[in-house]
Amino acid sequence: MRDNSLKIIKDISEIVNSTINMSHLLDVIIATATRIMNAKASSLLLIDEKTGKLFFHIATGEKKEEVKLYELSMGEGIAGWVAEHGTPVLTSNVKEDPRWSSKISNAIGFSTSSIACAPLKVGDTVLGVIEIIDHLDQTSLTQEDLDMLCAFADIAALSILRARIFSSVNMENERLREALVGKFAIVGESPIMKKIISDCSKVAHSTATALITGGSGTGKELIARFIHNSSPRKSAPYITVNCGALPETLLESELFGYEKGAFTGAYGQKTGLFEAADKGTIFLDEIGETSLGMQVKLLRVLQEGTITRVGGTRAIKVDVRVIAATNRDIEERVQEKDFRDDLYYRLNVVRIKLPTLSERKEDIPSLAKHFLEKFQMTSGSGRKVEGISPEAMEVLVNYDWPGNIRQLENVIELAVIMGATKDIKPADLPREVCQPTKSNQSAGLTLKDAQDNFKRDFIRRTLESVSGSKTKAATVLDVQRTYLSRLIKELGV
Repeated sequence: MRDNSLKIIKDISEIVNSTINMSHLLDVIIATATRIMNAKASSLLLIDEKTGKLFFHIATGEKKEEVKLYELSMGEGIAGWVAEHGTPVLTSNVKEDPRWSSKISNAIGFSTSSIACAPLKVGDTVLGVIEIIDHLDQTSLTQEDLDMLCAFADIAALSILRARIFSSVNMENERLREALVGKFAIVGESPIMKKIISDCSKVAHSTATALITGGSGTGKELIARFIHNSSPRKSAPYITVNCGALPETLLESELFGYEKGAFTGAYGQKTGLFEAADKGTIFLDEIGETSLGMQVKLLRVLQEGTITRVGGTRAIKVDVRVIAATNRDIEERVQEKDFRDDLYYRLNVVRIKLPTLSERKEDIPSLAKHFLEKFQMTSGSGRKVEGISPEAMEVLVNYDWPGNIRQLENVIELAVIMGATKDIKPADLPREVCQPTKSNQSAGLTLKDAQDNFKRDFIRRTLESVSGSKTKAATVLDVQRTYLSRLIKELGV
């Protein structure tokens, strides 16, 4: 009988390791313990984290429903004492045990002679207790019963712990998912944005490659994420690569990985981003900046669905949805033979062209309010910014926004940080937004001089909008910070 009981306990332990359905597991554990020990009744009590009291989570026996209406304080009765001290108790005659409380037994009309009670412990933390009452044949419970009960208690505690961890992870995942949805929300009710969102929703449910075009700061990466999150691949990886930020050799090893010894410093094998994105989506930003040699390798991925690591010979199959983006005139680059036409046609299966912010001015109020809510939570200034004054909103709507949505975001962040009142006022906005300068280029300048004048003025106004931060200005202008620093020096900004 004992050997059979141990086998049953082992089987239950394996079930615990394979599922996290706590209610089902605890029912099985209690029912099995009751049957093996031939108990008249049993119950599992858990500690309420808020009240500190013990409540009946599961009960068996003829009074199982009545007993669930009661609860015990910590230290009350034998179950309360076990919960408080974390030590198992065997009482062969409850009337002789000063720890016994007859409150529940008298209330529901249930006679009790002997009790075995074991704590549900994880480390030093007591989660509750499990107890059995009497044998069905009226004989008293024994030490063997208590030992067996302790084994069941260990299994039950493990089940509870796993279920709580799973629940906690699920809650955290949901919180992060909600945060990501907010972070990457597409804001805009203009007809042009409604059409784009509708098109993206259709594209998302296909396997077609998409090419997103539009000026810097128009939200190309946001649209790429929307397509991924709306697709059947949404639970798989989403990986972003800025093709213009890396030299060709480094970009190749990042995208395709490399084998040990492929080049100096390759001390081990590295998995590339295409492999990491398998079954998911890879977003190739600034695809127009890639070299012709890299374009050949990207074309192979699109045509054959395989990659080869740098220094390797084996073709590795990958299932990746490719979304590409550029702010360059890609057709012009094709005509000038700087971009392969076969890769262009492969990428341009679905084309999504994003408008500038000045082409969707009706979205500026909702975008400004969205960024205001975002920076209210992250500014850390302690100042509550309740809104944007009508005068400031009028200024925002009338400005042309050469840096598009990214520039608007930076301006709202600056206003939240630097403003002094509960509402954003025109005085909280950068000077070039409140007093935009008109072009004053006169005839007679060379084309280079006119371009330099424009660059000088545009860079200066961008720097002013981000409080002189070269890093933020480079982000708004979508150039490398080192390149911006060189322009500032050359143009005498």
